[in-house]
Amino acid sequence: MSGDDDSGGRSGDDGREIVYHVDGELVPASSATVNVRDRGFMYGDAAFETLRVYGGHLFEWEAHADRLAESCEILRLDHGLSDENLRERIEATLEANDLKDASVKLSITRGVQPGKLTPSPEIDPTVVVTLSPLARGGVDGEKPWDGPATLQTVKTRRPSDRALPSKAKTHNYLNGILALLELRVTGADEALVLDDEGYVAEGATSNVFFVNDDRLCTPSLDGPVLAGVTRDIILELAESEKIPVREGFFTPNDVRSADEAFVTSSTREIRPVGTVDGISIETGPVTRLLSRLYERRVEELYQLP
Repeated sequence: MSGDDDSGGRSGDDGREIVYHVDGELVPASSATVNVRDRGFMYGDAAFETLRVYGGHLFEWEAHADRLAESCEILRLDHGLSDENLRERIEATLEANDLKDASVKLSITRGVQPGKLTPSPEIDPTVVVTLSPLARGGVDGEKPWDGPATLQTVKTRRPSDRALPSKAKTHNYLNGILALLELRVTGADEALVLDDEGYVAEGATSNVFFVNDDRLCTPSLDGPVLAGVTRDIILELAESEKIPVREGFFTPNDVRSADEAFVTSSTREIRPVGTVDGISIETGPVTRLLSRLYERRVEELYQLP
């Protein structure tokens, strides 16, 4: 799941314009463009990953690179670029902006092709790196959100895998956009999106967790759920602490009646949920423990200053 890039073209307190990486070139954000015939623009025919950077280090790069490769394989987008090449583009962008803590978005499109829906087998990919500065993370860092999240169950449903593969993280985000537009009525922070059967799938831009009777629950990947990198870390941390975990199919009422709930993404990390459809939920011991363990993992992994 991905957070929005809201840098506004500025890289920090010094007011310098942020620089993006477009097809091998470092370009000021105000003049960074792609061709209007690019298939990523025309059809959403592109894959992407959003990564968190701590102290100049790409967090869980290998996991993100693997998921990007899987997305491209599903799309049959054979871009021909190595993981090392893609990483170098990200690191060059961070260096050009003198940023140590950021949210980075790496996008690969099928490139410019004749204006027809059927893709050409010949691919000249468009590769773009954009980023947003963030505050320091880790144990002594600042949270990338302001208070517990408010969740609202929406009418927009997550499509079946047979309609749109949920394991592919693509530029086609209309489903999530429609879900988020429904929140304008209540001003909720995140949408609780259901599948066609009425079971909880995920948030519009996050994975969903909740706690009932000291058991950590989250929707199964057997449903139309993106395998979030942060989601995997949370399950790993829970196992290390011997917290019982259930991956299954849950109703909105299961989340509303939970003892605790939180949402996860690479940018937001772990954000506690304060209300679901107007029903209050406390930030409990499991959420606090997993948050501390996540922060400690970041701190120890990169020995942040």
